[in-house]
Amino acid sequence: MNQKELGEIRRRFRPDRSNIQQVYGCYVNTSREIIASFEESLGLLSQNETEKYLTLLKKTLSGALGKNLVDIPFATREVMEGEQYRLLSRLRQTELRDAALREEFCRSIIDRLDMEERNYLILMAYDVYDVPHYGKDGQKEDAGELYRYFVCCVCPVKEGRAELGYEPEERRFHSAAIGQIVGAPELGFLFPAFDDRSANIYSALLYTKDSSRSHDDFVEAVFRAEAPIPAARQKELFGELLSQSLETECSFDVVQAVHEQLSERLVLHKESRDPEPLTLDGGEMGDILENSGVSPERAETFCRRMEEELGRDTPLRPANISSAKKMEIQTPEVKISVDPKYSYLIQPRVIDGHKYLLVSADAGVELNGLAVEIREDGSGAPAEQA
Repeated sequence: MNQKELGEIRRRFRPDRSNIQQVYGCYVNTSREIIASFEESLGLLSQNETEKYLTLLKKTLSGALGKNLVDIPFATREVMEGEQYRLLSRLRQTELRDAALREEFCRSIIDRLDMEERNYLILMAYDVYDVPHYGKDGQKEDAGELYRYFVCCVCPVKEGRAELGYEPEERRFHSAAIGQIVGAPELGFLFPAFDDRSANIYSALLYTKDSSRSHDDFVEAVFRAEAPIPAARQKELFGELLSQSLETECSFDVVQAVHEQLSERLVLHKESRDPEPLTLDGGEMGDILENSGVSPERAETFCRRMEEELGRDTPLRPANISSAKKMEIQTPEVKISVDPKYSYLIQPRVIDGHKYLLVSADAGVELNGLAVEIREDGSGAPAEQA
């Protein structure tokens, strides 16, 4: 899915746009026991309750593509023969109305998922979207396509705190205990994915609130698939591959140049308004490395190791390994953050055998918000005294 398609589905989670009629829940305790199962008709709920359910479900489609939202592809064999895939398909075909199927599915999650000694809610809803299509003249065409899908999220449930509540009859405030509270989803998915504005039965969209974890247990339970490498781990892996492949060529100037180019590509991609996430294959990364001063041999070594670690058909996502907004330079005592387009203002130097980072300060300096001047002897004074 791309950003435009994601936004199109996200906009449906409003009372005036959604075709969701029922929401289904399974409340689980820390002993992996189902405390309660329920189904609620949104037509019988208050607007406030309806909006709260839709908000929880909508959060399953929040965050960044490739970071919080990751495609989970299904192999052809899994689609044809996989029991878990068949269960997902039957849930969709029955519009989640079959209680036995829902319990079987929830149990497959409960048996594997580790929620770290917390109660949690598995929440599900089915929707039908009449996808509008437009002709070359911009006019809406009558012949549309129905996208049938369901969303599922796992929300932690915690005990509420005792707070003061007002009693109108007594005209006093009393201590009032608030019951168990459903938190924002930590995991979830959309099935099937919405690709090219239609259902892609060979893919699902996984949501993870914490992009530093792979959530192998949940991915295995729901999809019988291998969990993708988390976004945070992708950044670590990129650094490891760069260091190991470049060896002595992994200098300050080289790494600085690499991230400058990655940042520049992220900026240009954003300006292009391309809804597809920016990705780079091995060849493109090789060009970036060579343009940064890396020898062709070392660049080739990096590309080979990248393919070995990620797989031949898995590109790098620059948004997971670099930033268009800031570059961080750190020593054990000091951390410097700088806009990548101005990173050239920071230069490494060796003076009298000691290593330094020189920061150009010709445009002015502030110390704790106070403008100061740097004198010829190297000392500083407030600007008005200089």
